[in-house]
Amino acid sequence: MKYWTFAALAIVLAVGLALSGANEYLFFAGFVVLQAIVLATGWNILGGYAGYVNFGVPGFVGVGAYTALTMHLLIKAPILVQIVAGAMLAGLLGLLVGMLTLRLRGIFFSIATIAVVYILDAVVMNSRFLGGATGIQLTRPTDVWLFGTYTRMLFVVMAVMAVIAVSVARYIQNSHIGQGLRAVRDSEEAAECSGVPTLKLKLIACVISGALLGVAGAPMPMYLSYIEPASTFNLHYAVIALAMPIIGGTSHWAGPLIGALILGSLQQIVTVTISSELNVLVVGVLLVVFVVAAPDGVIGLIRKWKTSSK
Repeated sequence: MKYWTFAALAIVLAVGLALSGANEYLFFAGFVVLQAIVLATGWNILGGYAGYVNFGVPGFVGVGAYTALTMHLLIKAPILVQIVAGAMLAGLLGLLVGMLTLRLRGIFFSIATIAVVYILDAVVMNSRFLGGATGIQLTRPTDVWLFGTYTRMLFVVMAVMAVIAVSVARYIQNSHIGQGLRAVRDSEEAAECSGVPTLKLKLIACVISGALLGVAGAPMPMYLSYIEPASTFNLHYAVIALAMPIIGGTSHWAGPLIGALILGSLQQIVTVTISSELNVLVVGVLLVVFVVAAPDGVIGLIRKWKTSSK
């Protein structure tokens, strides 16, 4: 009950903040941090729970974004319909990628997922309808519900998506799916010998992970009022999606949440106070520090502290 109380309070806080007179930049930055939570949580379901490192994150983010764009261009679909459509198509992509690549392991699987990014990038760049290499400038709809500006509305929508993503990850961790995925991560051969349906569980993880990554990407065209393939299919998404769970801890559903809050907030502070070009440096430094000093992330440090304090 404590978790659901916290989740409800988080949504209420987001709505209250959006209805307040807070500075507009807070919602621009808040959207990015909340998107980071969805990205990190989605990646961790396959990369953390099952141990299959997915570098194809920009592909799923891009599918979510361009599906949303297509829905907007064709039928002027509202943002929630765009997000659902993006999640469905990205989940389908996860299934297809999983069926083609999950028999590969280790670095071979990771390389195969990178190939997906370049394939999708090439498709979009050669599509006039989607704007090609130059991209498309968008006009935001006038419907902002009760929130005054579209940015505030997107902030609330992404807050809800973040709560849903973390809730899904928490459910999976505590279910037989999570137990099976952890068995795959520890020893796939032993899991198969024990009767664990490893391929089925990995495919489920691919679908859910892909869908959540698509959710993270779907609001981007309306958030930026512009979309083009170079930034949408940028491998930077793969780096930060991997970095945040490592910083927070990949073994627990709260790890990606903590890592996203730390890294996402720190990047926004650096962007405002110093320079946006230092964002990559921040990611690199934090990764080195945590890989060397705390390989189990913040969650691991908390567990060690609890153990030593008894």
